[in-house]
Amino acid sequence: MRSETLAPARTSAPPSPSAPPSTTPSPTTVSCGAPTTATERVGYVVKVYPRFSETFVVTEVLAREAQGEALEIFALRPTTDTHFHPALARVHAPVTYLPRALKASELWASIARAHAVLPDLGPRLAELLPLTTRLAADEVAQGVELAIAVRTRGITRLHAHFASAQARVAAVAAHLAQVPWSVTTHAKDIFHDEVDLDLLADLLHGASTVVAISAYNEQHLGRVAPRARVARVANGLDLTGFGYREPGPVTGPLRVLAVGRLVEKKGFDVLLDALAAARAAGLEVRAEVAGAGELGPDLVARTHALGLDDVVTWLGARPQDEVLALLRQADVFVAPCVVGADGNADGLPTVILEAMAVGTPVISTAVTGIPEVVRGTVADPVTGVLLEPGDPSALVDALRAVAADAFPRADVARRARDLVERDHDTTRQAALLARSTGAVA
Repeated sequence: MRSETLAPARTSAPPSPSAPPSTTPSPTTVSCGAPTTATERVGYVVKVYPRFSETFVVTEVLAREAQGEALEIFALRPTTDTHFHPALARVHAPVTYLPRALKASELWASIARAHAVLPDLGPRLAELLPLTTRLAADEVAQGVELAIAVRTRGITRLHAHFASAQARVAAVAAHLAQVPWSVTTHAKDIFHDEVDLDLLADLLHGASTVVAISAYNEQHLGRVAPRARVARVANGLDLTGFGYREPGPVTGPLRVLAVGRLVEKKGFDVLLDALAAARAAGLEVRAEVAGAGELGPDLVARTHALGLDDVVTWLGARPQDEVLALLRQADVFVAPCVVGADGNADGLPTVILEAMAVGTPVISTAVTGIPEVVRGTVADPVTGVLLEPGDPSALVDALRAVAADAFPRADVARRARDLVERDHDTTRQAALLARSTGAVA
């Protein structure tokens, strides 16, 4: 495995948008802005666009457009989300929803259409048989449709987010259209028990670049796909929207904020147990949780059972501007992440970086890449307080420490902001990504 660190570049910003239509028998494109004269044209391949929980994709696209890159977005599915982040309106890139073949006849129709623009389609499909025989038929069909779009629209390279269906579609399309492709890996796509590691390795070995968002992920990919060309590029934040303010002392009940999908790996059951124990020990505390998900009813029931109805407020999903306001109001942000029973784990939740950026002290756990940003202990906090996952009593101790006057809130917050500015500024990270994947020289 080769690992790279590349120097960044700087630039400025754009504006314009649209909402997704439903899937149709042929690719549906929503034009979102003026064309550019860039010689490289990068196709972003995602599973769903826009996706409320994937703000990092929109942030990255905006940063790359700001530095003059020409992008198009290709989605395998239209969104079912009902909330959208305001930043979405500033994306110029046109969005295409690739048709999904639900019958064998539709796959053959895609192949027939492709012959007109890909005259060497037959031999290239034959070369792909070791891969395509292991894929779902609709993934192969979407790969063919994407290859047609690549060839007809002058796309010069493809980049997928997550090494799952979207990466498999990108790999098929890239081979058929003879363009390079790359992928940013994250969490469930590489850690989940259901991941076919042999297929994943073959897929990543065929990519021009595999992006790891943390050193932890980089090491994991080295074991899974040792011949892959891996570049470490962390997720970035547009820091112009995350102004820093020094945190003041805690007055009144400790205001705790947690944000994330209501799923096992977020560890919100641990948070509830810790809040109950903290209150029993005499700590005045109030908590808000922003997010929605499959465990919502179970977590609300647990709140009732623990007698925390007057302590915990469940806010549901909230857009980024509301999350930012919540972060500014909180005394501490808690991300009690765990590794799920199915092996699923967070890569590095963007909201941790957002809390650090605005000056809200963070408590989190030693899961995957989180220790690379949240560093320190209850006794010696550096950029935050890091705990072992799944330990409510340790979280109680951390909450009590953060609430105390002796906790060095300002020093911790300043060091956290410095780390985000140095390692997670989206302008630098987008430039690094473009260079590491070959989109710019």
